[in-house]
Amino acid sequence: MKNETKAILTELTVRYPVLQEQAANVQNVYEVLNECFANGNRLYLCGNGGSAADCEHIAGELLKRFKKDRPLPQQLTENLKKYGEKGEAIINGLDGGMPVLSLCGHFAFSTAYLNDKDPAFTFAQQVNVWGKAGDVLLTISTSGNSKNCVYAAMVAKAKGMKVVALLGGGGGELKNISDAYVIAPEKETFKVQELHLPIYHCLCAMLEEENF
Repeated sequence: MKNETKAILTELTVRYPVLQEQAANVQNVYEVLNECFANGNRLYLCGNGGSAADCEHIAGELLKRFKKDRPLPQQLTENLKKYGEKGEAIINGLDGGMPVLSLCGHFAFSTAYLNDKDPAFTFAQQVNVWGKAGDVLLTISTSGNSKNCVYAAMVAKAKGMKVVALLGGGGGELKNISDAYVIAPEKETFKVQELHLPIYHCLCAMLEEENF
């Protein structure tokens, strides 16, 4: 890990002293995610309510520029230059990114599944179809016991994926399933969510710094 990446984690604990005891856990989650991307694999995210919005937020930060410029891969740049001015416009218009997919959208699928099947398996079904060994599932649950997230995590592990989690309270069932986790030291849902945001912003900044 670069010194600049370490500094981002240090800044988190300075700005949020309540998270100092979670610094090692934040680093553990970062390492799982960084290994995933380094090996060309994909990150999936799931959560409910405000945590579903957090999943979309994380995906947005990783799919495009967050804090710094992200140059395109050289081979892609060279291939696009073959299209002349339009190719140059595309090169200038795109950011490098990390392959991440929130499982909280896909309304045609999710509403059909809610209508036809057990809604608790909506995330698990998507992991079942898309997930591959080496991929990672990041699940966000303020209680650690969200049934649909637990099922998705179990399917991910069964497929040879790793699971990381942003949790609250005592960590719940997901703490025991996850390869790495961060527990916001609060019990009320909104207070847990208030700490999840700086945690995942830190993770996104660390990943960007290391990979671009």
